[in-house]
Amino acid sequence: MGKVRVVSFDADGTLVTPDFSQAVWYEGVPALYARKHGISLGKAKAFIEKEYHVVGDQRIEWYDIKYWLQRFGLGDCHEQLLEDCQHRVSCYPEVTQVLSSLSRDYILIVVSCSTREFLPYLLDGIEGYFVRVFSSVSDYGQIKTPEFFLEVCRQIGVSPVEMAHVGDLWEQDFIAPRDAGIRAFHLDRRGERKDSNSLESLEDLERRLREG
Repeated sequence: MGKVRVVSFDADGTLVTPDFSQAVWYEGVPALYARKHGISLGKAKAFIEKEYHVVGDQRIEWYDIKYWLQRFGLGDCHEQLLEDCQHRVSCYPEVTQVLSSLSRDYILIVVSCSTREFLPYLLDGIEGYFVRVFSSVSDYGQIKTPEFFLEVCRQIGVSPVEMAHVGDLWEQDFIAPRDAGIRAFHLDRRGERKDSNSLESLEDLERRLREG
């Protein structure tokens, strides 16, 4: 096994809590729709959530705020919507300490499905730890696949065995990078999945990396 030189992190649900994204998708967008159509917030939420599920998270449109605002006839107000929800961005407690420690010995990058519109908010205050930030949806028009992870390796000039990736999505953050030959870890903060490469916090990631 090659020595890991690069550590890759998912963003939403890994570095930061889902609160910001939840506020945008399940509070902000329904509120705009309810206001536009003069219906209750409850009815708007039910309709919006049904539409989200019709598309599903295996399509890139799922992650595209501009697509959804256009689909719902809400105009181009994504910047204001994101700013209105910015106060909901919150890193997990261990993140700053772990990034500070790992950045001394590893190249740190972000590999996310979140779009370029979301990433500046999600990484606010911690972006300085990362050498590169990749959005699979905005930059490559796809969700995270083995081929995408191989392209990330090419872009940063390392072989797959020299990279580790951690994220909270089983398929996109564990299976896909693993199948690309990357050392993959699944972040399962609830401790529900008992896989040998599942972690309950990023502190566990640092320990595993340093153990080799």
